[in-house]
Amino acid sequence: MTSPEIAPLHEDLTFHGPLSEERAARLIRSLTPLDHAHVVDVGCGWAEFLLRTLEAAPTATGTGVDRDAKAIAHAEAAAEARGLTTRVSLQAADVTGWRPARPADVLIVNGASQVWGGDPLHHTANALTEARKLLAPGGRLLLGEGFWEKEPAEAQLAAMPVPKAQYSSLADLVDLTHTHGYRLLAVEQANQDEWDVFENGHALAWERWLRENPDSEHAPHVRATADTQRNYRLRGWRGTMGLAYLTLQAP
Repeated sequence: MTSPEIAPLHEDLTFHGPLSEERAARLIRSLTPLDHAHVVDVGCGWAEFLLRTLEAAPTATGTGVDRDAKAIAHAEAAAEARGLTTRVSLQAADVTGWRPARPADVLIVNGASQVWGGDPLHHTANALTEARKLLAPGGRLLLGEGFWEKEPAEAQLAAMPVPKAQYSSLADLVDLTHTHGYRLLAVEQANQDEWDVFENGHALAWERWLRENPDSEHAPHVRATADTQRNYRLRGWRGTMGLAYLTLQAP
């Protein structure tokens, strides 16, 4: 039985994460100076944040890489529509062992520390180590990473596929970046409205498909997938798991 074709997330979301237009603009400003900088975004998805960074810095160039070839194709179409094709390279590739054509002056790892693989308990540390290999000396890293806004209850942990040890407090997350040689330049966190917009958009494609295909042989599977995700969200991480945006200076 083939899998059903679900509409891509970019049809319902601007960014693939809990991020408002206002915060995105502020995070881009936190990465300045960007004049003649090379900006690399790993796990870029459809590369909306990368493209906006290049629009804000007319002399900058960029590289985006993601395993999702369909997302990269959408990013390429968006870059062409916005006149950015001469300044950005978008690649469908596994970032493990990958290197950009030139070191990054700015590296974006936004909700994507898992792209280097390994044990989820070590994703953050792995990302901080691998980022150093991609960054030019003195470069800047924008790290979007999870943390516990409050300690999750046992019932919440049982309802979501995230072990407690995978994340720590925000203060401990910042301390971890410092043990890897970075210095914190700015810190923000997604608010509940940003989370809700993201989660609603993430779920909408499944619900739209179910409404349009109620008698499909795939409907039970799609319904179960949507219900599982909803329970992760409402019985698990909502109001407990946060996402921090750290602007970091590399040595």
